[in-house]
Formats: sequence, structure tokens, C-alpha cells
Amino acid sequence: MNSEVVIGIARQALQVTLMVSLPILGIGLVVGVIVSLVQAATQIQEMTLTFVPKIVSIFVGLLLLLPWIMNQLVTYTSELFGNIPNYVR
Repeated sequence: MNSEVVIGIARQALQVTLMVSLPILGIGLVVGVIVSLVQAATQIQEMTLTFVPKIVSIFVGLLLLLPWIMNQLVTYTSELFGNIPNYVR
């Protein structure tokens, strides 16, 4: 196994990680901005007000995206395990 193979595996792992995490982080970002705009418009400056909508929206997003996330992770893992004989050479 040479350095190009290791770099390729690491690159693919980072791509899968980013692809799986970005939708959930995006949901949290959008909800956080919306809640911040509502807080600025109504002048309610309660720090704990942002947490409940973010937690609920991220939970709902995880419930909706979980099949896709699992499919991505299982595909990556099965490809990685399937190529182990090629990596050993």
C-alpha cells in the first residue's frame, strides 16, 4: 500500500463525512438564522430560545435523512471492505 492509496482512502472518507453532515448542519444554520431574525425583530433576547427550535429541526431532519445517510455510509464501508485485498498488495 503506497501513499497514494492512503490519501485516496482518506479523501473519500472526508467526502462521505462532509456529504453526510452538511444537510444536517445546513438545517441547523437555516433555523438558527430564522430564529435570530425573529429575536431581532421582536427584541426578545433570550439565549435559550434558539436551542429548542434547532434541536427539534435537527431531530426531524435526521429522521427524514437517516435512510439516505445510512445508504451512503453502508456503500462507503462495503466498498472499503471489498477493496481490502487490493490494498494489501
